Amino acid sequence: MIRPHESVVFQPEQIRALKKLVSGGESVNLEFKRKATSPERIVREMIAFANTTGGTLLLGVNDDGQLTGLKHPEGESWVVQKALLKCKPRLPVTETFIPLGDARHIIRYDIAESKRKPHYLVEGDKKDAFVRVHDQSIRASREVREIARRSNTARNIRFHYGDHEQLLMQYLAKEPSITLKQFMEVSGLKRFHASRKLVLLVLANVLSITPHEKGDLYSMIPVAE
Repeated sequence: MIRPHESVVFQPEQIRALKKLVSGGESVNLEFKRKATSPERIVREMIAFANTTGGTLLLGVNDDGQLTGLKHPEGESWVVQKALLKCKPRLPVTETFIPLGDARHIIRYDIAESKRKPHYLVEGDKKDAFVRVHDQSIRASREVREIARRSNTARNIRFHYGDHEQLLMQYLAKEPSITLKQFMEVSGLKRFHASRKLVLLVLANVLSITPHEKGDLYSMIPVAE
């Protein structure tokens, strides 16, 4: 769902702020798109922002940060709004038209971190969630989706520290991180039980998780002194 906030007059200070924003390049909270030729990919980026820590997508900006602008921003906006209908649950997005002059515009989309995550892109029978890692949006694993869902209401998470947890801590005392597959090999647990233990340890702030399409990385959170 887009909440429009349109700038109808060229404002030099707005352009200066925009140039300052893009000067640092794409990041975990910032994405550039030249045009809406693949609106579903744009919505994928928006979903990733909402499922992580929020962010801004600028339409009409090259990968190198050049403000090329859009000749027909209304048409670009329409296809993005249509693609957003494929997002479940509905995703609040603020849309701002920024005039560049010479009949060109930048469209700025601001997406806050959602309290209803995870959000999904639904296309037919296919349903995918995405998260932001550095300057990339990647498909979220089952564990990342579960952590996102439960983190909305997680309070006083408890877990049993048994033999499997001890094996995990011994492994992480020697290695910087572990994947679900590696934990299954170390512990001898089946996927369901290994996954559940890792998810609980992340929710309990014992482990951190770095999403990765080839296998999420779980690491120890340093104990504050």
